[in-house]
Amino acid sequence: MEWFCKEEGMEVRFSNVDFSEFCSHEEFCYWSKVDPEDEDAWEAWVTWQSRRIRRLRLNEIYRFLASQGRMEEATDLLHEMTQEGPLSQLARNVGASEEFIHKGWTFRLDPGPYCLYTRLHVGETIFDKESGKMVREYDDLFCNLQSDCAYLDYFKDTELSLVCEKNWPVQDTSRKYKDLHPDTLKYAQKDTLSVKEIAPFYMRQRKAPIPSTTYAAYLIRKMKVAINISLFRSPADEVNRAISHNYRMAWEDPSFIKWQKRNAHVPWRSHDTIEGSLKYWCDRNNVKYSNAEHAVWNDDAVSAALESAAQWIKGLPFVRSLSGYWRFLFTPSPSKVPLNFYECGFNDSNWDSLPVPSNWQMHGFDSPICTNTVYPFPMDPPFVPSENPTGCYRKNFRLPKEWRGRRILLHFEAADSAYFAWVNGVVVGYSQDGRLPAEFEITDYCHPLDSDKDNVLAVQVMRWSDGSYLEDQDHWWLSGIHRDVILLSKPQVFITDYFFIANLSEDLSGADLKVEVKLDSLKEKSGDVSSVAIEALLFESATLPDKLADELNSIPHSVVDMKIKPGDCGFNGHWLEGKLENPKLWSSEQPNLYTLVVVLKDSSGNVIECESCQVGIRKVALANKQMLVNGCPVVIKGVNRHEHHPRVGKTNIEACMIKDLVLMKQNNINAVKNSHYPQHPRWYELCDLFGVYVIDEPNIDTRGCFSHTHLIDDPVYGPHWISAILDRGSSMVERDKNHASIIAWSLGNDGYRNHISAMAEWIRERDPTRIIHHDGFGSATNLTDIVCPKYMRVEDIVRKANYVYEKRPLILSEYSHAMGNSNGNIDEYWDAIDSTFGLQGGFITDWVDQGLLKDFNGTMHWAYGGDFGDKSNTLNFCLNGIVWPDRTPHPAVHEVKYVYQPFKAVLLQDRIQIKNTHYFDTTEAFEFTWILQGDGTIISSGLLDVPITAPQAHYDIKLECSPWYTLWKTCEANEVYLTIITKQKYSSRSIKEGHIIASTQLSLPSDNASISHLIEMPKVSCVAKEVVGNIIVFSKKDAWEIKLNTKTGTIENLKVNGKTLLTKGISLCFYRALTDNDKGGRSKSYASKWKVASIDAKISTHLEDFSVKEQSDFCWQISTRLVAKNYGCTLMTIDNKYSIYSSGDIILEYHVIPKDDLPALPRIGVVFHVEKEFNMVSWYGRGPFECYPDRKSSAHVGVYEKTVMDMHVPYIVPSESGGRSDVRWVGLRNEDGMGLFASIYGGSPPMQISASYYGLEELDRSTHNHELVEGDDIEVHLDHKHMGVGGDDSWTPCVHSQFLIPPVAYSFSFRFCPIFPFSSLQEIFKSHLPQ
Repeated sequence: MEWFCKEEGMEVRFSNVDFSEFCSHEEFCYWSKVDPEDEDAWEAWVTWQSRRIRRLRLNEIYRFLASQGRMEEATDLLHEMTQEGPLSQLARNVGASEEFIHKGWTFRLDPGPYCLYTRLHVGETIFDKESGKMVREYDDLFCNLQSDCAYLDYFKDTELSLVCEKNWPVQDTSRKYKDLHPDTLKYAQKDTLSVKEIAPFYMRQRKAPIPSTTYAAYLIRKMKVAINISLFRSPADEVNRAISHNYRMAWEDPSFIKWQKRNAHVPWRSHDTIEGSLKYWCDRNNVKYSNAEHAVWNDDAVSAALESAAQWIKGLPFVRSLSGYWRFLFTPSPSKVPLNFYECGFNDSNWDSLPVPSNWQMHGFDSPICTNTVYPFPMDPPFVPSENPTGCYRKNFRLPKEWRGRRILLHFEAADSAYFAWVNGVVVGYSQDGRLPAEFEITDYCHPLDSDKDNVLAVQVMRWSDGSYLEDQDHWWLSGIHRDVILLSKPQVFITDYFFIANLSEDLSGADLKVEVKLDSLKEKSGDVSSVAIEALLFESATLPDKLADELNSIPHSVVDMKIKPGDCGFNGHWLEGKLENPKLWSSEQPNLYTLVVVLKDSSGNVIECESCQVGIRKVALANKQMLVNGCPVVIKGVNRHEHHPRVGKTNIEACMIKDLVLMKQNNINAVKNSHYPQHPRWYELCDLFGVYVIDEPNIDTRGCFSHTHLIDDPVYGPHWISAILDRGSSMVERDKNHASIIAWSLGNDGYRNHISAMAEWIRERDPTRIIHHDGFGSATNLTDIVCPKYMRVEDIVRKANYVYEKRPLILSEYSHAMGNSNGNIDEYWDAIDSTFGLQGGFITDWVDQGLLKDFNGTMHWAYGGDFGDKSNTLNFCLNGIVWPDRTPHPAVHEVKYVYQPFKAVLLQDRIQIKNTHYFDTTEAFEFTWILQGDGTIISSGLLDVPITAPQAHYDIKLECSPWYTLWKTCEANEVYLTIITKQKYSSRSIKEGHIIASTQLSLPSDNASISHLIEMPKVSCVAKEVVGNIIVFSKKDAWEIKLNTKTGTIENLKVNGKTLLTKGISLCFYRALTDNDKGGRSKSYASKWKVASIDAKISTHLEDFSVKEQSDFCWQISTRLVAKNYGCTLMTIDNKYSIYSSGDIILEYHVIPKDDLPALPRIGVVFHVEKEFNMVSWYGRGPFECYPDRKSSAHVGVYEKTVMDMHVPYIVPSESGGRSDVRWVGLRNEDGMGLFASIYGGSPPMQISASYYGLEELDRSTHNHELVEGDDIEVHLDHKHMGVGGDDSWTPCVHSQFLIPPVAYSFSFRFCPIFPFSSLQEIFKSHLPQ
């Protein structure tokens, strides 16, 4: 198949390009919403792909020429790319493997057998003096990424060496790569290969991904210096010398990602007995909701982090924590690091003291930087700025004498971004990836245990490295040793890794168990395991505490003893097998765990060591459009979670992690996607315990590279990054593979990249028990087992789920962007998910606002991007969580809890149906109650007798037989609401007894909807009218006074019993303080359109007509015509009437006609200001928390009361906030009970209200909540219409159409009247005025 494209007068042909690997024709038609028969659209899309490929190829050549200083040739090439020159002719005419020589350069197109794209070879024609002939040296700029079995090690003076790993993920030549040259496997088994040794193979097998000497020389020239060492075999002193002189190469070479770092494995415990293993897990599992009370978010978090680090190794005799205060020196670049600072005798007495773990920016060194897609340094991969902030650490330690004769290992849980470590002046290792462990053996570098000398550990951490290009997540860039540092002691032969696999039978009644165990020994020979024995024991975790107490000094009976598989004599992996009948399965609802203990014994049966962990038995599988857990299509009710603490940054505290999980479980969240990197090991243990489904994600995010794929070595396509990317994915899997909570492996965040396919294949082969998740462009390819788009609209996910060719379930990787006042429309997503087969939930973005504590003029407040002097930042884009940094829930959490709730109550024709949507839990552990309300007042309540209802079953209650039926039918309320509440009956690990799990309010029909009483008016007028200049005063002696301005046509003041209520008159309002979602979309945003249309807080009304008429003895009527203007532009006309009654009531009737060319309006309503003393707000409507038209399902209708201060929602960036929806009436009163009443009137629908000390302009002006300045009064809004807040995302205008306010005519009425101490606000509302 051949495709052609034209661009800028040039046509290029690419042969054998397989676009179906990227997207099938059917999927393209679906996503683009075009007719499948429209071949023109398909060809246009392919043309676009070809154009992109062509641009990439030619730009690569251009950059290559320019990098070698051949600017004349580069300029010629640039000319050829756009003109009718020889290269254009080549592009038109050459076929596969044809070439063209132009000005000494040879260009050849060659189809790559496994690549998505055709390879392009560029070679220079050279005259060979010896042969007297012209020869060509080709330089492979594009290599076959998927057959990579080795990577390059650079040497000084352009000397090359190929270094192969025995366990390279894609070296399997027996399957996909069976047509590779047979020497591939042979070479892959060798340690190193010289250039001469590899050359014959390279010439025969062009698929090998080995850059030429020319390209390597170019890299070395650009990097100025190379390390003259072998990365895997060099003596440590050579490394020291190279690093001391110039070690820039190490953190700017994507092929150099680690040195002397041990292979990834599960966390080690290194127990000495089986009993010790079991007691350790009894203590470690003793956590519950009450532990969350110890979470701290201020300066106390520094010591809490150190306490957690110490607690996590408690009970482990061969583990020591090095966490604590270290000597620390911050330098602006590696070149400023003191010479030989790692030597034992170096004087660090003038250095600072820094807690470890910590991020140094959180302790006054350097500045935090918050970005989204833009890198915080110049884009030039793999290079980083020479001004690269660097931290030097030193710590003294001694080893316990009990560790004599054992091997010593140094373990870093994580440090950001790249670092070297020395022990006693000897470099022991190097590592990258700031979210995964690194481990180095230091046995030979420590002082003897009987020595009086302190060992000195020194670490140098660089803020930026080539690995930073892979870590472009939308969060804070923070540096340093931010997780624990520990010392471990292991016997000479020890368990280095183990993998628990449970294969459940079809009916889930039994499980075949397997454990793969790997050993490490300096003396062990391949295949010889006769001197040691391996056992694996499984214990039921829930019963361990009681069994250990009952069986003192003995080992409880295990439920399974697994034995070595017959015939197994493997070197690296030993398989143990066993069988368990009727296992207790793990799920989010029932997180049953077992304790696995792997025991290594000597030939006499003595225990050498034990390793242990918690495991769960569960089955994750795929069916038609469904992801199944234990055979059930569980629904993912999830959030994306960053590791974030407002005081200590990326450092973890156990109580704070528990706080997150308790809040999640209390609000019906059952799943977490680790965004966008592996998190602390303890997090996974807690997810296992609390029952939370996890998608584990590697520390890979290259979104900032998407617009820079022309670079000669970018991380998206550059072949030299494959080892780093695969290492990050495989290391995550190896560390976390035993956690039951992990149901899926992610391939990284944001976008499709060539290297990811190799990672997907490796993970599938390594762990077939889980599924693979990949979002971005990957969600439309076969890389992922689930379709997992981001921010897809409701109608699109429904259409995708109904697409006949799509057999995978759809789970939203990210949705409902929670930036500021957001999360509108989330109920629409869940209406679709609950009713559409193939939709299985999603993950809200994000869990927590990533605000940091900062001192603002002596007071600590939340800070965001730009507040630390960071010039490259995304401002408050990091504030997109549903909880504040201190985990106080946003109002939107109520909506999340509601749509996620597991019990649904539905009013049918003659009954109420209660459905248990759990998949494993019955209703046995829950209590049901009911509350009957009439006009917002509780009539009665009681327990609801619901029998034990099975999962996915329902219970029906006939209305006539219900306990509230008689009360409902006999009550005189206009509105009757029934609320069904589900509570936790017994305390669990995560939820306290009595906690409300679900609450649904149902509107019951009422026969009294129109019942009201008429206010009696005096037959003789008692209303006085007085005109003073432009003011007309209407009053009733010793009762009330109303002032009306004849120049503006507005009510200017209102007094009750001589007390002033209004400080500013009642006027129309059409604008709101901008939310983050209002601003999203640049020129297409609502904010931009409002600005163009002159819609802002300065809109004013101008009087065109005014009249006063006495309607009757008890009523005066004022009619006005107003024009709303701003900046000289007429926006709308308003006809309104004020009816003033002798009772003190005022009826305001409005008819608003906007210009039809206006955009959707923010609001239509009135605004007025009252004295500060009237700060008690009562209302009958939805509440008690903030809600808006598109986020109100969880807010029940009732009568509520709050202070004005409590009405305020302190979003970190101020915006429209504090609103309440569907309000019938509102009252503002002072301590004496005096005040002002306002309500809807006539046929007007319920209104949106707010009351705040902060006016519109103040909210718009302030960039931080703490900057807000209280006004001299209270600003009150009564809105006939208020636009939704949106939330599908925050970068496009995405308020759903039904929640927009189009520029059409609107009519509405409000009623105002004074409140006296004896007034009943509901009775006022139920009364009506004579016509």
